[in-house]
Amino acid sequence: MFHLLLAVIYLSFISLGLPDSLLGSAWPSMYGGFGVPVSYASIIFMIISAGTIVSSLQSDRLTRKLGTGRVTALSVAVTAAALFGFSFSSSFWMLCLWAVPYGLGAGSVDASLNNYVALHYASRHMSWLHCMWGIGASIGPYILSFAMTGGQGWNMGYRYIGFLQAALTVILFLSLPLWKNGKAEAAARKKTPSGPEKSLAVQEKPGRDKALSLPEILRLPAAKEAMLTFFCYCALEQTTSLWGSSYLVLHCGISAEAAARFASWFFLGVTAGRFASGFLTMALNDTRMVRLGQGIIFLGFITLTIAGTSAAAPFGLILIGLGCAPIYPCLLHSTPEHFGKERSQAVFGVQMASAYVGTCLMPPLFGLIAEHVAIRLFPFYLLGLLALMAVMHERVVRKTKGDAAGRQDRQEAA
Repeated sequence: MFHLLLAVIYLSFISLGLPDSLLGSAWPSMYGGFGVPVSYASIIFMIISAGTIVSSLQSDRLTRKLGTGRVTALSVAVTAAALFGFSFSSSFWMLCLWAVPYGLGAGSVDASLNNYVALHYASRHMSWLHCMWGIGASIGPYILSFAMTGGQGWNMGYRYIGFLQAALTVILFLSLPLWKNGKAEAAARKKTPSGPEKSLAVQEKPGRDKALSLPEILRLPAAKEAMLTFFCYCALEQTTSLWGSSYLVLHCGISAEAAARFASWFFLGVTAGRFASGFLTMALNDTRMVRLGQGIIFLGFITLTIAGTSAAAPFGLILIGLGCAPIYPCLLHSTPEHFGKERSQAVFGVQMASAYVGTCLMPPLFGLIAEHVAIRLFPFYLLGLLALMAVMHERVVRKTKGDAAGRQDRQEAA
């Protein structure tokens, strides 16, 4: 039964990735038809991000009430509806309207599902499952490019993805009996199964009866630094996703159709890197994997700056994608280790919220820089985010060492 649940979780991560790369890939073809400036992609992105912030902050309460399975199924259903709404939009304000459920559907499932995987699976599984996200994110631009080159337009590309999300929604609702939720989930915490199911099915023992408040979470050691780490990582990833295609068109002189295809290279780098990371985590711990990824992102920055307007520029996006590959899953997987299993869902919620604040603010900020200063500053903008992320992550590792040791001593004494 737990193998079947694993397959469902893989599909869930694919569904998370499918819509994430669409806006950045489609926007060079979209904004002219709506009669708005290129920077208006930032408005849609901010609305989506605001929705994810709200829903991720509620993830602890929603997961306790509904269970991970129901939260995942409902969230994917809402996202599917939003994608259909995008595909039928005939004006910019309609895109803004449908961006609201788009964002609300993403936040809770991201925090809830990632916490579930972090508690139940080894680090290699987190990497491979996020590889499934990369597959979804890579498929999205190709489906969009197929629709555009076939003369169907970006609208049909969104509609195709909406149909895929709707099919995944049906599968998720049919899989609900597989998930431990509600009273069954609480009962599972009280017993320890034996055999191969142990590593996948054991839920953490309840250390508290109600969700932690935001002030309580912020008082945890290194919580603020962890939030900033997620802020910088997602700001870097989403800025690359949203503006990478436009950078290739406006600075490197590549056609919009080719840039939409090259934009998927970034996600292909993420996908291939996470597949490889699953094996590397057997030899390297989460902290070393994060540092490795940061070094590869720096190589991507070097490639982009040296390539300039040459045809080699897309290879910089591949390297940035490869560097991003281990960072996010390893940061997520280390959350229970850094903050304790009993507090992990609450911490996941604020980390996701902080990540989406970065998504909400930093890509739009670069949009303003691109429009009013120069889009050629794109690689240097990413470098600044990378530097701050690296500093904050090192502080998290240093501050939580003592706290983790203290928790282990208390558990052994109990």
